[in-house]
Amino acid sequence: MTTKKNRLVLVLVALLFFIITAAAQDKKASAILDDLKEKTQSYKTIKMIFSYSLDNENEDIHESFDGELLLKGNKYRLSIAGQEVICDGESTWTYIQDAEEIQINSIEDDDEALTPNNLFTSYYDNYKSKFNKEYEENGRTIQVIDLTPLEGKSYSKIQLLLIKETLHFDSFIIYDKNGNLFTYKVIEFIPNMVIDDEKFVFNAEDYPDAEVIDMR
Repeated sequence: MTTKKNRLVLVLVALLFFIITAAAQDKKASAILDDLKEKTQSYKTIKMIFSYSLDNENEDIHESFDGELLLKGNKYRLSIAGQEVICDGESTWTYIQDAEEIQINSIEDDDEALTPNNLFTSYYDNYKSKFNKEYEENGRTIQVIDLTPLEGKSYSKIQLLLIKETLHFDSFIIYDKNGNLFTYKVIEFIPNMVIDDEKFVFNAEDYPDAEVIDMR
C-alpha cells in the first residue's frame, strides 16, 4: 500500500513524465502542455535536483527538504526526506529510513500509485487545465497553468509554473484540502545524461537493517 505522503511525492514523477493533457482544458493551456509534453518525452533521461517544502499557516507547520530524481524510460529513482523510491518499471521499492522499513509494491496491483504505467489515464481523464497568467522573472517568462481534479482528491488544485523559453519546470504547487501547501522548486534540470540501469535496481545489501514488507 502506498502512503499518502509517498503519493504526493510521486506527483513529481507524474508531472515529469508529462501525461497531463487534461480533459476540458482551454486552448492556450492545451497548446503549452502539448509542446511541453512533446519536448519532455523526447528526452532519453532526466536528472533533477529540487527542493520540497510543506507549509500550513493554520497549524504553523513549515518544513523543507532537498531531493533528487532520476528518470529513464519507465524507470525512476527518487530520494527525498529520508526516503528512497526505486522503480524498475514493474515493481517499486520504498525505503523509509525512520521506520527502517522497505515496502515492495507491484505497479499493476496499485491502482492509486502515480507511476509511468498509469499516468496517461490518470491525467487525461481526471483533470481540467486552465491558463492562469504569464509574468517576467529574472529574465525569464513564467507561464502559470492550473490543474483542477474532476473527481474527488485530497488536494483541490495543482499549479504548474513553467519556463516559456526552455519548456522546463520552474516549480509546481499542490493545494491540499487540509490547508497544506506542497511546493516543489527545480534547482537543476539535466536532460539526456548517461544513467546506468543499475540505478534502478534495488539492492537489499544497501539496507541491511531494514524490515522488508513484500506486498506483491
